Amino acid sequence: MINYLYQEKNWQSQLNDLISDPEELLALLKLTTHDLKSEQLLSQHAHQQFKLRVPRQFVAKMQVGNAYDPLFLQVFPHHLEMQDMEKQIQAGFSADPLGELEANTLPGMLHKYKSRILMTITGACAIHCRYCFRRHFPYQENLPKSRDWFAIEHYIRDHPEINEIILSGGDPLTVSNDKLAQWINRFEQLPQIKTLRIHSRVPVVIPQRIDDDLLRILATTRLKVILVVHSNHANELDIDFDVAMRKLCNINVTLFNQSVLLSEINDNFYILKALSYRLFDARVLPYYLHVLDKVQGASHFLITDATAQTIYQALLKELPGYLVPKLVRETSGELHKTPLNVF
Repeated sequence: MINYLYQEKNWQSQLNDLISDPEELLALLKLTTHDLKSEQLLSQHAHQQFKLRVPRQFVAKMQVGNAYDPLFLQVFPHHLEMQDMEKQIQAGFSADPLGELEANTLPGMLHKYKSRILMTITGACAIHCRYCFRRHFPYQENLPKSRDWFAIEHYIRDHPEINEIILSGGDPLTVSNDKLAQWINRFEQLPQIKTLRIHSRVPVVIPQRIDDDLLRILATTRLKVILVVHSNHANELDIDFDVAMRKLCNINVTLFNQSVLLSEINDNFYILKALSYRLFDARVLPYYLHVLDKVQGASHFLITDATAQTIYQALLKELPGYLVPKLVRETSGELHKTPLNVF
């Protein structure tokens, strides 16, 4: 592990204290071309298409000298991303695997599910995960501006079945507390909205993001607040994460986790079992275990449905029900996530 001193830094500084040069990441982890398989070698093409972005605080959790470190493999741009692109397309991989552009009703707003809308309030993320299903999403054309609020409000009022707002992105916790409070205040003015759900990887990458101002905002809203964090491996979670989750629990925020099944990272019963127990130690319940969304550039992460089902059956046999996430696939055009049949 790499020693990283961050105690005196605020979360904004930690967010900006990042590595964006793949060569620097390799040097920090003491990895050379001799340590990597040929298909793992750096691809500048992949890097230019979807830039490396990883905070040093997250890099500090990676194992030095280990080319198979599960955290490293999630962020490093290598040749497999750009390999056989024609075959990827033939296999169903696309730039918009969930058909979100069709559901992009207004700038920054996706209405895919009947009772909830998803707001992409920023295109920024704390970390660029190579399997991200929105790695090709045209954020600059879709970010909501203040002038768009009138249309968003009217759309919600015209759809009384909408009772939940999902803040997404990008990552909504990369925005300032003031901006976040502004969005929450807007939704609070709509009586039909009962629940606020925030999807974020930031508390895993930079747990210090859960600061006093954010806690105050979430504690004082009339909305029921749910935070869905995103962790794929227990190595991502540390004592700072535990502290952050405890603070959120203390103000009655409901905590869930979603993971993605990724080849050579967590496609293993023992790894996922350890993750479920580790999350529960931090007072977070496993929520979803997604099979990979078929986004171009991520085909090397794909595992077969049969493998996913075998792993899931083992989880069902070993874990109490409250620690078993739902194994699901998201399909373009469907009004719900689709559970995978495991028996």
